[in-house]
Amino acid sequence: MPKMKTNHTAAKRFKATADGKIKHKKAYSRHMLTTKTTKFKRSLRSSAYVDGANLKSIKKLLPYLGL
Repeated sequence: MPKMKTNHTAAKRFKATADGKIKHKKAYSRHMLTTKTTKFKRSLRSSAYVDGANLKSIKKLLPYLGL
């Protein structure tokens, strides 16, 4: 059986937590920031967790994540 390959673009974007969740950075924080409110931009600083609907596909991209 050949080795499974990690998707390296996904490996850069997602990290596993100790309790088995997958963490990612929020989107919409790159450009056109003058139109966004301070409250909205502040909420983008914190990281978020991958929801259950996408968890299976992320685990397939990252077979050696340790989950």
